[in-house]
Amino acid sequence: MQSPTILASRAPGPTVAANEGDNRATFRSQPVARRSFLRSLGIGATLLVPGFALLGGRREALAQALAESGPTVVTQGDVAILRFLAAAELLEQDLWQQYSELADGNPAFKEGLAVLDEDMNQYIFDNTDDELSHADFLNAFLIAIGAQPVNLDAFRTLPSSQATGAQQIGRLTNLMNLTVDTSWWIRYRSTDSPDFGDTFPQFIDIVNRPAIPLQDLPVGSDEAQAVANTAAFHFGTIEQGGTSLYPSLALKVNDLTVLKILLGIGGSEVNHFAIWHDKAGNAPEVKVPGVSFPDMKSFEGDELRQKNLIMPEPCKFVSPQLPQCSVIRPVMSPRGAVAAAALNGLRGSGLFSGQSNSFFSTMNDLAQAADNAVRR
Repeated sequence: MQSPTILASRAPGPTVAANEGDNRATFRSQPVARRSFLRSLGIGATLLVPGFALLGGRREALAQALAESGPTVVTQGDVAILRFLAAAELLEQDLWQQYSELADGNPAFKEGLAVLDEDMNQYIFDNTDDELSHADFLNAFLIAIGAQPVNLDAFRTLPSSQATGAQQIGRLTNLMNLTVDTSWWIRYRSTDSPDFGDTFPQFIDIVNRPAIPLQDLPVGSDEAQAVANTAAFHFGTIEQGGTSLYPSLALKVNDLTVLKILLGIGGSEVNHFAIWHDKAGNAPEVKVPGVSFPDMKSFEGDELRQKNLIMPEPCKFVSPQLPQCSVIRPVMSPRGAVAAAALNGLRGSGLFSGQSNSFFSTMNDLAQAADNAVRR
């Protein structure tokens, strides 16, 4: 499998509008306590594409608040970057919502995740909440500055899992046949860096595997545990991608407010990755046809694989002539095709299996516009 180096893993252009009669619940109209809205909805109602709650008077109020906080001179390139990131966050919100539904409503998946950590469900709900807030904020900011937000509702056509807990609604992403890039496990333990052309092997070969139960599985079965283990490593893959994507695109922006947004949201992605990196190390040994998860204790003393070595190892950074430094990796050159690399990594993982040519055309246009942004 190709190894995506950034997210996982998101130009001005016409917004893709949803059909009026879509089958999703209305986004919450009143504020609810952070970390509680998923449970208040029972994970049973899906979420309207974020960004459109801030209309009318709220839009004007936000624009005024931005004006009072200082000059905001956003270039077309900045807008393109924000729109790609809004699309990326909508895709993330979609996949995390699927994980949340099954972590809450499917006994076998819930039990398999609990083997890794008894708080896994809460972490999944919180991560879902964060991605929703990111998409909501980015689209609201675009509206406030007079730019078009991103709406991917027209592409919510992929099928849901048939397992208990999953809503039978259209999805943007496919978690049923994933090829998961696990090279990040070794990359972050190495003194090498992809920024200098270094490559890294897969830690565990996870090829064409479900990361959610496709149908109900026996609680405590090897099959259910293998699905939960696959999901755990996919969590890390997605969030390490975001960890690299935001600083890479930040190198292209011009406006300081936009820079603040990218650095702020990017920091949240780093926090997510740290959590999932740690939890993946708790995946128990299990073997089923098609995938084998090792005994993590067997890697004790192996500094490229030992499970508790989750702090980024100092590596080459900026120049090999400088001392090694513990950093996010990769952070691509502002001249690089950052967004396209992220999109290609996601596509190569099978996350978009079954999506239409129109979807890929829309995402490619967003990525190309973001990559064409230039810092002046």
